[in-house]
Amino acid sequence: MATKFTKYKEIEHFLFKQLPMYQRVGPKAFKKDLKNIQYLDKYLNHPHRDFKSIHIAGTNGKGSVSFLIASALSAMGYKVGLYTSPHYKDYRERIKVNGALVPKAYVKRFVNKLIEDALFESNFKPSFFEISVAMAFAYFKESKVDYAVIETGLGGRLDSTNIIKPELSVITNIGFDHVQFLGNTIKSIAGEKAGIIKKNIPVVIGKKQKESHPVFLKHSERKSSKLIYASRFKKQIDQNLLPSNLPDFQHENRLTAFAALKVLFEKYDDKKLKQAWSKGLKQWGYMGRYMTISKQPKVIVDSAHNEDGIKYLFKRIEKEKFDHLHIVFAVVNDKDLNQIETYLPRNASYYISAAKIPRAKPAGELSEALNAFGIRSQRYSSVRKALAAAKSTSNKKDLILVAGSIFTVVEVL
Repeated sequence: MATKFTKYKEIEHFLFKQLPMYQRVGPKAFKKDLKNIQYLDKYLNHPHRDFKSIHIAGTNGKGSVSFLIASALSAMGYKVGLYTSPHYKDYRERIKVNGALVPKAYVKRFVNKLIEDALFESNFKPSFFEISVAMAFAYFKESKVDYAVIETGLGGRLDSTNIIKPELSVITNIGFDHVQFLGNTIKSIAGEKAGIIKKNIPVVIGKKQKESHPVFLKHSERKSSKLIYASRFKKQIDQNLLPSNLPDFQHENRLTAFAALKVLFEKYDDKKLKQAWSKGLKQWGYMGRYMTISKQPKVIVDSAHNEDGIKYLFKRIEKEKFDHLHIVFAVVNDKDLNQIETYLPRNASYYISAAKIPRAKPAGELSEALNAFGIRSQRYSSVRKALAAAKSTSNKKDLILVAGSIFTVVEVL
């Protein structure tokens, strides 16, 4: 039997280093079936059956929508669990109840129990993500939550979260990301995301798209699930609901969350939402999306990484007032830069580095790729050093943007 751990840091090390984790090691962590999570779920006596859930998938915005829904439910007086991924600074960000992180003692107890029962010594080898999902479900059951808002990690059909039978399914939008797993067309990606649609369970779609609509219609009809587009509620929503410090591209996410709440609670008083979202987002620890982390010069961080995310990010940057734009940039190794290069401003100064993960694209390769697009850059040995260089060459009226991946943002928070 493997040795159990007494310190929380040892548990974290075990989770990060010994188990496959897509965010760090890439494609080899991807599982092509749900057998492992089903086994783990049975071992834990099916904890997800003891609470109501809302399941959220999509290419962009699913994290934002998850936070918005969880915040509103909490303001309504429900005890709410929230599962999101990946985390920024603390592994426990993935699992929250009423905005509070899962306790270190619980994480330690949960993992040690799996070790004690020799789950890692058998043919059953759960991945990092499978263990995290199972831990979330078990913790939500123990905490006796009323609702759990569950964000998918990758895709939908084969995602480890897809063993739940939710009260509502939500799909935010469809774009190109993780094409090596989900397919290289909008239709194929939509088909994978549509895998979260369950029999007789309504599904809210955040954005109506010509290519994905027939896919969602087919899946919803096959499952006898009511298909609802968020645009149906556009005239009902107060345009001033979101806090003023959130960027314009959150309007679509706000409408999607609003639609989900209306489907679940038809008579919910939406006038309460502004207060819920103004206070609740801070309570729930929402971070990494268009955050200002310092001023003079203003430094904004954003974890947008795929084509749609990068496009919306730079549209928002254009509305900022500044003398010159400095961009601290680092991406993962499998990122197709051809999809995003057209949105990268040529008149900015670029500070290139690599995040501290195995999947990081080396700074030299990234710099050469940008050079081929006509973008000049300077290379640095770390994201923090790149940011320091940007600050040292900026004046007070300049703007610094840190972007490219969640792992880039993590290093400066």
